Amino acid sequence: MAYLFTSESVSEGHPDKVADQISDALLDEFLRQDPDSKVACETLVTTGLVVCAGEVKTNGYVNVDEVVRKTIQRIGYTKAEYRFDSNSCGIVSSIHEQSQDINQGVVRASAEEQGAGDQGMMFGYASREMQNLMPMPVEIAHMLVQELAAIRKEGREMTYLRPDSKSQVTVAFDDDGKPLHVETIVVSTQHDDFDNEATMHEVITRDVRNILIPRVKSLLPKYIQQIIGNDFNLFVNPTGKFVIGGPHGDSGLTGRKIIVDTYGGRGAHGGGAFSGKDSSKVDRSAAYAARHIAKNMVAAGVADEMLVQVAYAIGIAEPVGVYVNTNHTAKVTDAQGKMLSDGDIALKIKRIFDLRPYAIVKSLGLKNPIFLETAAYGHFGRDYYQKEIEVAYQDENTVVKTIDGKPRYFKMADFFAWEKLDRVEDIKAEFGL
Repeated sequence: MAYLFTSESVSEGHPDKVADQISDALLDEFLRQDPDSKVACETLVTTGLVVCAGEVKTNGYVNVDEVVRKTIQRIGYTKAEYRFDSNSCGIVSSIHEQSQDINQGVVRASAEEQGAGDQGMMFGYASREMQNLMPMPVEIAHMLVQELAAIRKEGREMTYLRPDSKSQVTVAFDDDGKPLHVETIVVSTQHDDFDNEATMHEVITRDVRNILIPRVKSLLPKYIQQIIGNDFNLFVNPTGKFVIGGPHGDSGLTGRKIIVDTYGGRGAHGGGAFSGKDSSKVDRSAAYAARHIAKNMVAAGVADEMLVQVAYAIGIAEPVGVYVNTNHTAKVTDAQGKMLSDGDIALKIKRIFDLRPYAIVKSLGLKNPIFLETAAYGHFGRDYYQKEIEVAYQDENTVVKTIDGKPRYFKMADFFAWEKLDRVEDIKAEFGL
């Protein structure tokens, strides 16, 4: 008997994602000024208003107003008719210094003994459903809203599109967890008002079916194109009209899309949001490390599916627990040929990976301003890349360039480093694969 599993995604113009992107843009700017900045920045967006609050410890200075307006403009809220736009929205900042009680648990005399910025449990997940080892429903959902945004910015087709949109994908699986076919696709997209409301819904539905979905399918390998097929149920703007949207339609808050940010409801979630938090907060850095572990373990052939949990106590460097669940897909044995339990696999993970916050931050390059790119379309399953970035400080990794007669500092940064398959050989050696 097949079962159905559903995941959703939202676009960069969704109000909660607007808030996430503002929080991460501020984080990046603090890190650009001072890589040791400690940041916890929350954002509220609503009709004509942005409110930023949080705690920061930094040696740098950030023009909050400038960063906020630039981020909103980048997303596409540039017209007064949206009732929320980059030029006219009000901005209120209530950012103050980080609590010394928290700081003393994080900053230690020895950098290696940096404590976790909070208690909690974080999860990472990987499965063989997609080439990037992500669950299929959330990956296709992300691609739908990403392509919708690309069409909007290209401005050649579907010229009525506005920034806010959502998608939802339901996939049928067999009892062994193999995807069979896409059952249902839901796309809700904000749009300009139509002169002829009678044809509005018909036109948008037609364009989603004939323009958006074929573009998404063209980006996928043949076997997944067949899984999508042509006989799925399609619901487009089910209420019939979606002109009022973005922060004017719904208020947005940082951290309200944590399932969209991760695995679409597959695996598990510890409850901590990512955006606006620097990497001393293990809510973020340990979740990235857990994905790195799960992805490399599945890629190495340890299991076809893996959920990894890491848990911390505030101010303590070593995790208090590491848990693994392979959902009965493990493929590794001990020297006597006996199948290793998930507990045995967890013990080996602790030997292979250093899960102290200091080690995670160093190995993944998390003191660089790389986080705005993560704040829409998911933190996981993205392509790893390197890019030169400009910073406001000089250290052993920066290169000085003279531009307009003034020295400026640049360095190479890793983006989505937790998606690298750089520990596969270490894992194979530990498991004898």
